[in-house]
Amino acid sequence: MTDLGTLLIPWGAGFLAGYLACIPVGPVNVTIINEGARRGFRHAFFVGLGAVIMEMIYSGIAFAGFAQLFTSALMRAIMELVSFVVVTAMGVKYLMTREMPSAPHALQLVEQRLHPHTAFMTGFVRVLGNPATLLFWIAFAAASVAHEWVDQDWPSKASAIVGIGLGALTWFSKLGYAVSLGHGKFSSKTLMRTAHVSGILLIAAGLFMGGRLVLALAKHRQQQAEKRRLGTVDSRDCRSISQQHQLLAEVHRALIARRFQGGRGGLIGTSIDV
Repeated sequence: MTDLGTLLIPWGAGFLAGYLACIPVGPVNVTIINEGARRGFRHAFFVGLGAVIMEMIYSGIAFAGFAQLFTSALMRAIMELVSFVVVTAMGVKYLMTREMPSAPHALQLVEQRLHPHTAFMTGFVRVLGNPATLLFWIAFAAASVAHEWVDQDWPSKASAIVGIGLGALTWFSKLGYAVSLGHGKFSSKTLMRTAHVSGILLIAAGLFMGGRLVLALAKHRQQQAEKRRLGTVDSRDCRSISQQHQLLAEVHRALIARRFQGGRGGLIGTSIDV
């Protein structure tokens, strides 16, 4: 039975990732701002809820299909380095955002085919048509396993996925509520300033990962030096024991030779007396 306390770490990592990943300016946030200002919080909430469900599906695919590929020590080290580079690069990108990005071509194709008519399906399709979302969750799944925030068992993975959903829902709900209260005053510039804050937080997270990686490398080098030192001491001990064995063998041979010579002398004396 899995201890409830051990599930808090993957849940917390998922919640933080889900919250921060949804802050940057994107199709879902733009839709929530526009629809929330025109139709109120309820409409904006269901747009966010549809997006959350698709975020959880993508993260579930990432944990089910890719996390187990990064269980070896070498792959974990590689993914720690990759996660440091990716998170830091994303933070810099969000921090340097100056204008609203256009909708991806894949999203336009998906919307043309599915024609979402409800708020829920609008949010769902807007995440479905963004392939970068799946790539992000694959990177997060690999990094969280490499950093041992999420274990390989499914209770831990499910806890992380639930955390991702709750984190994303928290952000989308806050955004929709702020837009509905502001009656359109919550502009895209405000969202971009929020994205800048998200970029700063991601850069801080990247620096934390980098520091953790440096400490792990330093610890590994210290362990290797300790193994080499112990190996040298062991080899010296082995040589010393071997020398002692050789000395004892020589002493034993000398005693046998002396006894043999003494025995022969006694026999010779006896024969002369006779």
